Amino acid sequence: MPDTYEVPTPEAGEGREGDRDIVDRLRARDEDAFVALLDRHSPAMLRLASVHLPRASAEEVVQDTWLAVLEGIRRFEGRSSLKTWIFSILVNHTRTRAQREGRTLPFSALVNPPEDAAEPSVDPSRFLGADHPQWPRHWATPPKSWGASPEEWLLTRESQARVQQAIDALPPGQRQVITLCDVEGWEPEEVCRLIGVTRTNQRVLLHRARSKVRRALEQYFEEA
Repeated sequence: MPDTYEVPTPEAGEGREGDRDIVDRLRARDEDAFVALLDRHSPAMLRLASVHLPRASAEEVVQDTWLAVLEGIRRFEGRSSLKTWIFSILVNHTRTRAQREGRTLPFSALVNPPEDAAEPSVDPSRFLGADHPQWPRHWATPPKSWGASPEEWLLTRESQARVQQAIDALPPGQRQVITLCDVEGWEPEEVCRLIGVTRTNQRVLLHRARSKVRRALEQYFEEA
């Protein structure tokens, strides 16, 4: 698959006018435009490449991706957003690097979870049985409160570290989707096009990832 493969999209995305301006500036070798783009996307690119590669290799893949962007920008046709095009190059480089390093990278298994592998959002043992005389199927062990202001707690440095630890412990497919959707703020359709999943599988992966992160945070509060 070529480095400059564009993921087609049926409709124009947001910021397409801005894309054209940036593309024109990149083609004119405007250094400020390139630095701004690099600063905007490099952290997310590194997080995504690190799902499948060790840190050092992921950093090299990000560098190679930016070189490919500069080399291929004149061939960019705008059939996808500039962001999606850049990240599609990153995904291709990540796959190539993982194969070269002898790492198994079964993308189809990662992004197409089996239908019979459903996972509950909450451990069923935390609920009372259906035959309970007073509170059938109610909480047996309710979640511990996150305090008076959970929003304020989630903004702390410690909370961000805990959330990242929980994400880092996820299986690659779930980690990839939650990173794009919840950390980077990508729209579901963008994620599906980038990594080649159906909308249903994207929802399943995101649901499982969020459930595991939530359980990790609940466990942290119970131990605090």
